[in-house]
Amino acid sequence: MDPAASALPNWVAASVTFLCSGAVLVLEIVGLRLIAPYVGVTLQTSTAIIGFALAAIAIGAWTGGATADRTDPRRLLAPLMVAGGALVVAVLPLVRFTGSLLSGADAGGVLLLAAVAVVVPAALLSAVPPMVVKLQLASLAETGAVVGRLSGIGTLGGIAATFVTGFLLIAILPSSVILVGTGALTVVAGVAVGVLLRRRTGGGAGRVPVGLLVLAVAGAGLAAVAPTPCEEETAYHCARVVADPARESGRVLVLDTLRHSYVDLADPTHLEFEYVRALAAVTDVLAPDGTPLSALHIGGGGLTVPRYLAEVRPGSESLVIEVDPGVVAIDREQLALETSDRLRVRVADGRVGLAEEAGGTRDLVVGDAFGGLSVPWQLTTREAMELVDAALTDEGVYAVNLIDHPPLGFVRAELATVRAVFPHVLLLARAPVLAGEDGGNVVAVAGREPLPADAIEEAMRRHGLAWQVADGDELAEFVGDADVLTDDHAPVDQLLTPYG
Repeated sequence: MDPAASALPNWVAASVTFLCSGAVLVLEIVGLRLIAPYVGVTLQTSTAIIGFALAAIAIGAWTGGATADRTDPRRLLAPLMVAGGALVVAVLPLVRFTGSLLSGADAGGVLLLAAVAVVVPAALLSAVPPMVVKLQLASLAETGAVVGRLSGIGTLGGIAATFVTGFLLIAILPSSVILVGTGALTVVAGVAVGVLLRRRTGGGAGRVPVGLLVLAVAGAGLAAVAPTPCEEETAYHCARVVADPARESGRVLVLDTLRHSYVDLADPTHLEFEYVRALAAVTDVLAPDGTPLSALHIGGGGLTVPRYLAEVRPGSESLVIEVDPGVVAIDREQLALETSDRLRVRVADGRVGLAEEAGGTRDLVVGDAFGGLSVPWQLTTREAMELVDAALTDEGVYAVNLIDHPPLGFVRAELATVRAVFPHVLLLARAPVLAGEDGGNVVAVAGREPLPADAIEEAMRRHGLAWQVADGDELAEFVGDADVLTDDHAPVDQLLTPYG
């Protein structure tokens, strides 16, 4: 048969290449969100998804090209598209069923879920473009033009999918809808290409096994019944609000794998989490009882500390910087948040919000921002601490919630960083943490002026905390020779030990 006659119409070849390349990038972006509720969002999870996606693209392109040289691509093109699309749909239940069996964010779990999320469907779809190239080559004289054109179109498909998914689709659609929609579109396109090839060439070209169509339908059915930890999917998190069975008015905001905030709808002074009580103890001693404070809160969650300040220090002014608009919406709809001139919420990245703060105006800056299990790296560096320092008054105090476990590499490095900017620093923690034998939440407190360590310790006892205060030589020994984190070098995820 004349090679030109067996080729696809140029617009079909371009569309198939564009679609399959784009579907791989959609899978890569959404795959990260799909595994986040089970293993968190860390540098390791991002690395695993990107690495497996690139490996799948390489494997698919290599094997697809080699197979096209040995087998008529017209027989494989449509089945590959249908199989790839069907598995894009099936990824959703596969990840959710697998994720529900995992516990913790260990490297093995991260790698397993990342592999389940992307490898097979991405490899199948990446095998399609070299087969299209093979079909379109009518003569060796035009090899460069055909390969270059289709390679460029495939790259454009990936670029378009990246921007549309990241800027638009994730903002308006759940990940499940994006995946099922992308897979279904690819299946339909594969069936259409099969019909076209049969009409043009006859024989067995373009035939799609019925089993692949059954797989696509079954994948969609499983996606509908697969267990999901999400009540709502925000721009950054899988979120849900859980009622406290032991306290009628208690609510827990769960973001991905973390119990992020506890809010008592009837009593803002009820502080369930120990680290929140430690933060409250710091605020209690900053000024005489009832005196209003001007506070900046980096990270919102359920806004437990701002609500506490508003209750115990009427007239306090709090600005909360929260990166996730979906969390703010949940706060309003399910956690009874009412904003005002005294309690404002701004949707922005914490580092950006710090940079835009007026200098020397805040009595208190509270750090409680987390991306997965760690503080976002850009909020941990010396440069970020300098922005915090600039926002504070001369007597102002910075109090930040941190999480780590032995050997406590991240906490030690962050304390070294805080000490590089602030002359006075305290660490509030349980005795086993200070001894390096245990981990969990700790609170670092910093300021330009000497800090009332004894008063903070007494305030913590009033809040029912058996925490201790480390300063001076004890703190210096705890920090040791830990490196200062900078914008140029802040390996937060590598320093952090997520579980003890």
